[in-house]
Amino acid sequence: MKIRGKVWKFGDNIDTDAIIPARYLNTSDPKELAKHVMEDADKDFPSKVKPGDIIIAGKNFGCGSSREHAPIAIKAAGIKAVVAKSFARIFFRNAFNIGLPIFEVPELIDEATEGDEIEIDMDSGEIVNLAKGKRYKTKPIPAFMQELIKTGGLVEWTKKRLAKEVIK
Repeated sequence: MKIRGKVWKFGDNIDTDAIIPARYLNTSDPKELAKHVMEDADKDFPSKVKPGDIIIAGKNFGCGSSREHAPIAIKAAGIKAVVAKSFARIFFRNAFNIGLPIFEVPELIDEATEGDEIEIDMDSGEIVNLAKGKRYKTKPIPAFMQELIKTGGLVEWTKKRLAKEVIK
């Protein structure tokens, strides 16, 4: 499975409040959350981001609270993946639980420029910065985790699996 998109670049320690500010947590509607994604890090981001885009960031992306709203807002905004130097553990787990692919590639973040186009091969773990012609290697996403992503996350995967068991 490959992902290709335009890069939006953020720095270190982007916390869940920057991803989706607490003032919008009175809803869990993904479309509503998407309207405010990353606005405390870049107030114009919600109007600039396009479906298929990719966020890249520095260290400790998704630190702060354990709210699932953060990866939900990112995914609902149409962002196809997040690549960072490192992720907060709870964000890492929540991202896969809702079907948002994430990758740790420190070198890419240092060398990429906002607006570059990158392509991510989830099977091989190769990421190519098409604008700069540079290749990077990360751990491929295991087949089971790719299945979670393809089905829309852990809840959808579980529903699908339970439906198969009922049919038997």
